Amino acid sequence: MLRIIISITTFVSLCLLLTLLNLTTPATAGPFGILTIFFFAYLSSFGLVTFFLYLMSRVISHLSSVFMTRRPLGSLTLRRSCLFSSIIAAAPIMLIGLRSVGEVSLYDYLLVITFTTIGCLYISKRTN
Repeated sequence: MLRIIISITTFVSLCLLLTLLNLTTPATAGPFGILTIFFFAYLSSFGLVTFFLYLMSRVISHLSSVFMTRRPLGSLTLRRSCLFSSIIAAAPIMLIGLRSVGEVSLYDYLLVITFTTIGCLYISKRTN
């Protein structure tokens, strides 16, 4: 059920994002339109990152079972992939938001990477 909800949400948000980007400009969209674009971009990247993490963990788990005989790596569940992707998908949106208000420096990249790393560590500790 979760897989279907994420798939539909990703597809609808991607379609709405493409529609908004083709029909409006930042000047005509206004603040609410720009917020809507960021929201749909987050939902689209959330779904894509969720399925990417889930599929890559399945591939790595299968490969580890072939090469490691004692204790192969386990794959992520879809729920856990959702938790990790909720943090990872926010990173590009934060960088786009930072870029929209000015130049993005190395310090800004380090802050976003630090935020993402701390969020992923927190999720991994809380879900074990």
